[in-house]
Amino acid sequence: VFLGGSDAVEFPIKFTPKKPGCYNCQIILKSSYDIRVYEIECVVNADQADAQLEFLIPAYQTVTQEIPISNLSSEDWRFEAILEGQGFHGPPAINVPVGGTVPYPLTFKPIAEN
Repeated sequence: VFLGGSDAVEFPIKFTPKKPGCYNCQIILKSSYDIRVYEIECVVNADQADAQLEFLIPAYQTVTQEIPISNLSSEDWRFEAILEGQGFHGPPAINVPVGGTVPYPLTFKPIAEN
């Protein structure tokens, strides 16, 4: 097949995932002279969302808020936490298995002023 000086052919694909995850497929192109197999993997991440937590506690008392982390993907997740701000504490990392939800315990422990 002569392609007018170019050896590229456009093959548009439309992919509309309904949820985050890893999607695999194979495209097999056959002719009487050739067989070609293309393997495609698409990784879909959830939309990034801004979140806000509000802690209302009596002065100088500690409060812990459990933040649920749900894994709807097809692979286990390992999250590392970087906490910024004085008085906030939590585990440095958590593991969330496929299809699972693990609470991340975020603690605010105010420091008394002198």
